[in-house]
Amino acid sequence: MSRAEAPPAPAGRRPRALWTFGLLRSELVTTLRRWRTLALLGVLAAVPVLVGIAVKAETRGGSSSGPDGGGGPAFIAQITNNGLFLVFTALAATLPFFLPMAVGVVAGDAIAGEAGGGTLRYLLVAPAGRTRLLLTKYTTVMAFCLLATLVVAVSALAVGALLFPLGDLTTISGTRIGFADGLGRALLIALAVAASLVGVAALGLFVSTLTNSGIAAMATTVGLLITVQILDQIPQLHALQPYLFPHYWLSFADLMRDPVYWDDLVRNLELQALYAAVFGSAAWARFTAKDIGA
Repeated sequence: MSRAEAPPAPAGRRPRALWTFGLLRSELVTTLRRWRTLALLGVLAAVPVLVGIAVKAETRGGSSSGPDGGGGPAFIAQITNNGLFLVFTALAATLPFFLPMAVGVVAGDAIAGEAGGGTLRYLLVAPAGRTRLLLTKYTTVMAFCLLATLVVAVSALAVGALLFPLGDLTTISGTRIGFADGLGRALLIALAVAASLVGVAALGLFVSTLTNSGIAAMATTVGLLITVQILDQIPQLHALQPYLFPHYWLSFADLMRDPVYWDDLVRNLELQALYAAVFGSAAWARFTAKDIGA
């Protein structure tokens, strides 16, 4: 196995905080070294490249003066005027499927992959405790959420700078802000998108505790993600949709208003926290009672 081993705890007393840090470092290194993880990050980085090339080819280097407004289409209309809008467009394009799918794959494999590979028993022999190990796994998945989002944003910023002009930009409220302020908002948007994936991470981790097959856990998590996305688009279910975790995902567009409209952003964060609490608790209840003897 390619796992970087966490520092062993000898029979004497050893600061448990240091052992926990070693375990977290081991999980992060192991996750990022997997070819599957690198492939997922590569696909995410390629999306802004494809979008940027497509827009450049469509406009043949000209500028677009599409209408202002929230969401992906309005951002696309502004890319040729300012390459920074490619960051917002790429995040809007990857958030409905690519980003949550990548997180679902990593989260679904977190426990089930260890169980299927026979390394879960080894991890539990060390004095980590099931709760500590589960928290470490969840922290690793949340770190991947942030990394995956930043990969999309940085790739989009680089492509936008190469293919389109940069400078002051117009918000979707029609006001002008400086480039530095625009970069700050791009960072806030990336953080908001990463926070939007917290619920998916908790759901995937819970599914991962239900089986010893990493592939089954990943497929189930992605399947649930697609199902919920479909439910969120059915008009007859409008009463249920505000409680579905992807419902407020695109609220990050409100960060491009002046002044910022916070209501849907706060609702999104509250909803993600609720899903994290519910499925995180369910994962803990299942994992602490799970038979690892198989």
